[in-house]
Amino acid sequence: MNTPPSQWAQIVAADPQHSHRYAERFRQLEASGADIFGEARMLDAMLERGSHILDAGCGAGRTAGYLARQGHEVVGFDLDPVLIDAAREDFPDPTWLVGDLAELDLPSRGIDRKFDAIISAGNVMTFLHPDTRLSVLRNFAAHLVHDGRAVIGFGADRGYSFDAYAADVARSGLHIDARFATWDLRPFTSASDFLVSILSLS
Repeated sequence: MNTPPSQWAQIVAADPQHSHRYAERFRQLEASGADIFGEARMLDAMLERGSHILDAGCGAGRTAGYLARQGHEVVGFDLDPVLIDAAREDFPDPTWLVGDLAELDLPSRGIDRKFDAIISAGNVMTFLHPDTRLSVLRNFAAHLVHDGRAVIGFGADRGYSFDAYAADVARSGLHIDARFATWDLRPFTSASDFLVSILSLS
């Protein structure tokens, strides 16, 4: 498949140290006592223990690592091998895989079971190549169990409007069940500059 390079891949190609700095920044934040697990706590509250979770665009592993420590079966999937190496080092419990979300096909990687939940935090959707956003959402739909949920969060003014995202969701086989302005579930309004959406299969 001739997949166009994501915006993240373009950033890393222009600055090979970018991923190393990114991983180290979150290590330093955690060491300083900063709360870097809010997204993971939200998803954990939605699920039964031992749920099967995909962290789509897992970065350096903070969300997947937290969820694995809570007793879930977690797969972390990211395009960036530097970040996956950092995730393996800091959070050994999840399964870590390198790959492009536009080509997500976990049965071909030996993971046949579908997921109770998919989480995509950290503005992952805005780092995708615009031509692949709909494909990525369709891939999420294909990897969910029939009553599974996907939780996606990203900010405004990053090249992917909330309206365009809603239109892509509607075409992907998913449906927006709820919208919030933050990961601690503050109400979403027309003035919100961040969107957390909970999706299910339509």
